[in-house]
Amino acid sequence: MYNSYAVDKIIIGTRGSPLALWQANWIKGQLEELHKDTAVDLRVIKTSGDKIQDVPLAKVGGKGLFTKEIEESLLKYESDIAIHSMKDVPIKLPPGLAISVVTKREDPHDALISNNNVKLADLPQGAKVGTGSFRRTTQLLNYRPDLEVIPMRGNLETRLKKLETEGLDAIILAAAGLNRMGMADKITEIIPAEIMLPGGGQGAVGIESRSEDMAIMSMIFDLDDEDTHTAVNAERAFLTRLQGGCQVPIGVYATVQNETIHIRGLVGSLDGKTLLKVEKTGPTEAPELLGDDLALEILKMGADKILAEVYNN
Repeated sequence: MYNSYAVDKIIIGTRGSPLALWQANWIKGQLEELHKDTAVDLRVIKTSGDKIQDVPLAKVGGKGLFTKEIEESLLKYESDIAIHSMKDVPIKLPPGLAISVVTKREDPHDALISNNNVKLADLPQGAKVGTGSFRRTTQLLNYRPDLEVIPMRGNLETRLKKLETEGLDAIILAAAGLNRMGMADKITEIIPAEIMLPGGGQGAVGIESRSEDMAIMSMIFDLDDEDTHTAVNAERAFLTRLQGGCQVPIGVYATVQNETIHIRGLVGSLDGKTLLKVEKTGPTEAPELLGDDLALEILKMGADKILAEVYNN
């Protein structure tokens, strides 16, 4: 069954946070440019993750918290496409839906924002650093065991305010979001991947649609960036094998150059004392196989024991 009005009108399902709306409007603008006779409207949907602000996501089961309600609107034909930050997309999608497009990646790295522009290496002993991510926490404590990590939630603007109001020395956010929101000037330092490996899909925006809605797929296909899509597929295969999402201490980052994928992965203990790292190179024809092989390699090193401990906490 195809959506009969798809070619005349496209409804974008999106979260209502400022960054989500920026991303949805960015895609809207590109679609309007590509298809001048097609109306493109936004449908703002409040997700479970937006409603739960006072509990760490890992405690409430982070998978799908920012996508579930939006995906329901796709399946009910209330929306035609959904725009997601790929780092928020669960590794398993509902039957009938697919990530059809992944746009060109923004800077995938993490960014430090600190008071007085003090860099990560120069933060005072025992400095308080805010982050809501286990992935960032494990790598931060591995690099600087003396730091005190303060859990934090909220959208980008809320976290920036907390730097001023909660006695923090610094916070860590995704560089991509800051760049997209015109806040790159707030960044003290882009943290190199050697110190903090990004999360799977970080910096990439995905478009989810109904798998068999070819009319809609034909409208959005030109927005796909093949290299980014290939890299993200490899990263998501790594996460799939480890059964991990953005709320577990797993980092993975792939790059594509000259028909070759280079992928790095890590799993760490929450105290930062154990950090397992692996990397691999392979052809672009089989990104999922490469990501899966990398995950099997890190599992042999003991990642399963680390992750079991995290899940049981």
